[in-house]
Amino acid sequence: MNSTVLITGATSGIGKATAERLAIEGCRLIITGRREGLLLELKGKLEDKYKAEVLALCFDLRDREAVEKNLGKLPKEWAEVDVLVNNAGLAVGLAPIQEGIIDDWERMIDTNIKGLLYVTRCIVPGMAARRHGHIVNLGSIAGREVYPGGNVYCATKHAVNALSQGMRMDLLPYGVKVTQICPGAVETEFSLVRFKGNKERAAQVYEGFEPLCAADVADAIYFALSAPEHVDVQDLLLMAKAQASSGLFHKE
Repeated sequence: MNSTVLITGATSGIGKATAERLAIEGCRLIITGRREGLLLELKGKLEDKYKAEVLALCFDLRDREAVEKNLGKLPKEWAEVDVLVNNAGLAVGLAPIQEGIIDDWERMIDTNIKGLLYVTRCIVPGMAARRHGHIVNLGSIAGREVYPGGNVYCATKHAVNALSQGMRMDLLPYGVKVTQICPGAVETEFSLVRFKGNKERAAQVYEGFEPLCAADVADAIYFALSAPEHVDVQDLLLMAKAQASSGLFHKE
């Protein structure tokens, strides 16, 4: 692809798998995340195994000043970002609205919506000025449907859906593509984070069927990025064969 790609939330799951998938394709990678040890470990792997050029930036995208400090003035050789993968996101808790923990709500809103916007605001003006670029936003089946206990998380992913549509409209005159990738159940750290480290409860989510894995979603992202220049894969929903909706599964 010979592109410079920025991936948020690259230390695990879909972000990590996407970094590896695009390294195989010869992309130069800017990877970001909060966990410095995992970020540097990934950087080393991408450089050693795939001979990729990698810039690793450790910061929390909920912190607007940190985002602007790290992404507002990228080194000259990294400044022209061709692809932005807004991957960082999370679900925390599964409580009904009347029992919701406000800190959990704020963490999801600050990461899934505000963090995405902070990063986009830093990177996309350059794309518009160059009249070239591709934004990939990681949505979810939760951005299409709502399920019990998903209230605020679903609201944040509905926001990503709306933002993806709005970005596409605003950037249409500038030749910038916008893709939303919406996975169903993916076995990553997602449920472990949602259930705050409860491994037993997280494992139960994926029992009785074969869920998607992070590499499946990374392949879908690459599919969208590798389309011909005149083609924009605008919205892609992918789920396991055993999943028909946000809450309907066929389990053995």
